[in-house]
Amino acid sequence: MRTEFLAGVRAEIPLMLGALPFGLIYGALAREAGIPPAAALAMSSIVFAGSAQFIGTELFASGSPGAVILLTTFVLNLRHLLYSASVAPRLRHLRPAWKWLLGYLLTDEAYAVTITRFQVRTPTDADRHWFFLGAGLTLWAGWQLSTAAGVLLAAGIPTGWDLEFALPLIFIAIIVPMLTDRGTRLAALTAAVVAVAAAGAPLRAGLIAGALAGITAGWLVDRG
Repeated sequence: MRTEFLAGVRAEIPLMLGALPFGLIYGALAREAGIPPAAALAMSSIVFAGSAQFIGTELFASGSPGAVILLTTFVLNLRHLLYSASVAPRLRHLRPAWKWLLGYLLTDEAYAVTITRFQVRTPTDADRHWFFLGAGLTLWAGWQLSTAAGVLLAAGIPTGWDLEFALPLIFIAIIVPMLTDRGTRLAALTAAVVAVAAAGAPLRAGLIAGALAGITAGWLVDRG
């Protein structure tokens, strides 16, 4: 258990280099949008999804109705259903409490390192959910600290820093190591092309369209 947990922590640390500036930006934007500090911090611990928090903050700042905020963030985070379906077969033996905990910690970064670990046979396979826990908790702790720093230091962050570059870097670091065969490479390319082409779709539907197109392309390659 200890071996797997620490391996999860080590695997997640490189991705934290991109996630920490991302959290800092969210904290600063939340304060600029007029969200109270306690509410901004609560969003990080309850929602725990950077993209949803960014979109929710932007919609809040624009005065959008609560129903629109909920629907938009729900659609944006539908990708987590795909993550869950991917790891579920490997976690079905766990007690419900474990499944709820790991479900809460399931993020893009935690999924990326965990699914890669699950695909490699190790002597500690029976304890591999501890790897998931180590990766998830590492990201969770870093996210809470970075968003808190953003909330507290919002007024002191220069607007010219343009730290938004951290977001695409995170996803590049996640995706590239996973493109190991023709199916995954075609899936990634198809998803990127469709998502960019549909970037102007309402409620960020272009992201969902890209994901579905990528899944379809990868499935067709594997089937053939």
